[in-house]
Amino acid sequence: MSYIEHRADESLEDYLETILLLLKQKGQVRSIDIANEMNFSKPSVSVAMKNLRKKEYITMADSGYITLTPSGRARAESVLERHTVLSDWLISIGVPRKTAMADACKIEHDLSEESFEAIKKATSPSRG
Repeated sequence: MSYIEHRADESLEDYLETILLLLKQKGQVRSIDIANEMNFSKPSVSVAMKNLRKKEYITMADSGYITLTPSGRARAESVLERHTVLSDWLISIGVPRKTAMADACKIEHDLSEESFEAIKKATSPSRG
């Protein structure tokens, strides 16, 4: 995968994670909600939503409301789990919350599944 493809994949994951979080908070999501949450322009979000529809990660109703498809939800849940586990771990080792959240967002896209599972296992309360 080229650097540009990798960055596009990261962006796609960030959008999916944001959609999932907004759905959990608000119950419904429109492009304007995503633009406001991510501090992106409406045209940028519109292009991203077109790409997510093309990859069959979302559907959009005529009313403009966005729904995650099963594959979109699965990918969004995976990214959110990575972000949560990594940020919690960084905070637990003394990284300030704001820094931990920003760093987790960077790491979540690049960390191997093997390393992520090891971190998850090591930080699980039931690892005993």
